[in-house]
Amino acid sequence: MQASAPLVRRTQELMKRGFYTIMAAQFFSSLADNALFVAAVELLKTSGGAEWQRAALVPMFALFYVILAPFVGAFADARPKGQVMFLSNGVKVLGCLMMLFGSHPLLAYAVVGLGAAAYSPAKYGILTELLPASQLVKANGWIEGLTIASIILGVLVGGQLVGPHISGLLLRVDLPLIDTGIDTPAQAAIAVLIGFYALAAWFNTRIPRTGVAMRPMPQRSLMLLPDFWRCNLLLWRDKLGQISLATTTLFWGVSGNLRYIVLAWAAAALGYGTTQASALVGVVAIGTAVGAVAASLRCRLEMAPRVMPLGILMGVLVIAMNFITNVWVAVPFLIVLGGLGGFMVVPMNALLQHRGHNLMGAGRSIAVQNFNEQAAILGMGALYSLFTGLGLSAFGAITGFGLVVAGNMWLIYRWHARNLREHPEEVARLMAMARCDKLHG
Repeated sequence: MQASAPLVRRTQELMKRGFYTIMAAQFFSSLADNALFVAAVELLKTSGGAEWQRAALVPMFALFYVILAPFVGAFADARPKGQVMFLSNGVKVLGCLMMLFGSHPLLAYAVVGLGAAAYSPAKYGILTELLPASQLVKANGWIEGLTIASIILGVLVGGQLVGPHISGLLLRVDLPLIDTGIDTPAQAAIAVLIGFYALAAWFNTRIPRTGVAMRPMPQRSLMLLPDFWRCNLLLWRDKLGQISLATTTLFWGVSGNLRYIVLAWAAAALGYGTTQASALVGVVAIGTAVGAVAASLRCRLEMAPRVMPLGILMGVLVIAMNFITNVWVAVPFLIVLGGLGGFMVVPMNALLQHRGHNLMGAGRSIAVQNFNEQAAILGMGALYSLFTGLGLSAFGAITGFGLVVAGNMWLIYRWHARNLREHPEEVARLMAMARCDKLHG
């Protein structure tokens, strides 16, 4: 026992250092993702792109999450996850270069989404490899809180980079004898963001190996399709997995599109441009970060289903945005709106990871989660783009999104209540497993 004590301390120190490295890599990669969204909106606006094209940025980012969902989870489980994250950031850099040198912004942004699709299963999957179940909610709280912080800074950085002051400084920078072709504020912002992705990639190289056995990719990739479908069905049939998956799918489907909706609402209700409106997206993210950290401190894994009523209230508050025309009312309101979402999604996300890890492995479960969540973003974003193309105002879209959130969260809440009535022993057994893993993790 005495001989094993130094080994235990070294293992704990490795886990601690590895977790901090993962957080740093996630922070810079996510910051660049969100700043790039603002830069891409501005690029389309200044190049004469239609309103529906700007709204379509969100579903285009989600496109490869959906198409490649059967493959990216298995890919993340087949290689060291730090290596997967490094390669994914390389793909994001490629998308930025495409955007700079003539590709249509929607196509280039889809390539950045391809990198993000490969990044996500590795980012979340490594948590279940590195940490015990008892620390998953806390770890998710920190990761989500830090991700939200990167969203806040990302949209602010993106807004400032395309603003007249900083973009003017960047465009005055000249390389001797080299014509970079960077002539607009949006292009200058994108060039800067490549450096953020490179920094994230460097942190990826510092992530330690966890020692978890790799699951090799099958020789025929199409064999992954029935395996992915089986994993999808496993989660949707699990009495806790289905509830947590439905909740997180709905939350991210709406919040993913809310980024652009807040930009459009700020322009319509407050008369804001891209730089000013991006700050309000950051305000929502501040609230989400506070809610995420509060959930990590107050919620246990087995308490996750109790937060579902917050989703209904969140939907009602989304509709109430239509009646706000003053920025001093909007700021605290958006903080509360984000806080409800953050407090709801962290414990549900941890419960989903816990059930997925037990049922099929970390990478595959995250890929299933991403498929469902990004399919919701893709579908709702495509619908919003269609309505915008047909002339629907931002206020009408906000009302529709709010009704979808409140109505569907009420249905999910009733679904869980029915499970408790009709399958009490199965639900109790799964909750006991969560408590047992928490105690022994």
